[in-house]
Order: sequence, then structure tokens, then C-alpha cells
Amino acid sequence: QVQLVESGGGLVQAGGSLRLSCAASGSIISINSMAWYRQAPGKQRELAATITSDGSTNYADSVKGRFTISRDNAKNTVYLQMNSLKPEDTAVYYCYVVVKDYRDGYWKNRWGQGTQVTVSS
Repeated sequence: QVQLVESGGGLVQAGGSLRLSCAASGSIISINSMAWYRQAPGKQRELAATITSDGSTNYADSVKGRFTISRDNAKNTVYLQMNSLKPEDTAVYYCYVVVKDYRDGYWKNRWGQGTQVTVSS
């Protein structure tokens, strides 16, 4: 099976920075796209940023210019560098990966457990 372990969340003042990490492990042949989603209280989960296997990135308009997604393929890890944080960035952040499982050869979607990011004003 495939496991995702997230880290890096916490409490920060507005204007501050945080770096989230998500490491994938287990029965992985390869990883295709990786992404970060977020869900604020009372709101639907939304896409924050994605990165493809060749390094192409895409961002939600709300985080463009402030957040940077990156990946280390050797470590099966995706990162989200968050700068100039705002109170409206407060949410639970989830990593999402598309992996090929060597147990059956199928591509599968997997979610991390979520990490809380709280930005105080």
C-alpha cells in the first residue's frame, strides 16, 4: 500500500512563511502528478497548486505569486513553500498524489492526512 506523511503546518502571523512537506512511501513504481489542496472551515476543499512529473506547475489565483510547489522525485516528496501568508490562507492542507502501485500495476489517487495551517492577523 501507499502512505503519505505530511509535515510543516502550524501557527504563523500574517506575512510569515511556512513550508509543507509530503512524503510518499510504500508500493510505488512511479508518481505522476502531485498537488496540494486546502479546506477552510465551512468551505469545500479547493486546489491550491499542482506539479506534474516533468515539473510543470499550476496555481490557484488566490495563491499565485505567494506559494511555490516543488518536488523531489528521488525522495517521492512534494513541498509547498508558502510566503506572505494571509489569514484567509487558514485551512487544513492536504497533499494528493497519483501513484502507480507495483502490487497490481494500476494508477491510484492517494490523499495525505492533512496538516493545519493557521494564520493570525
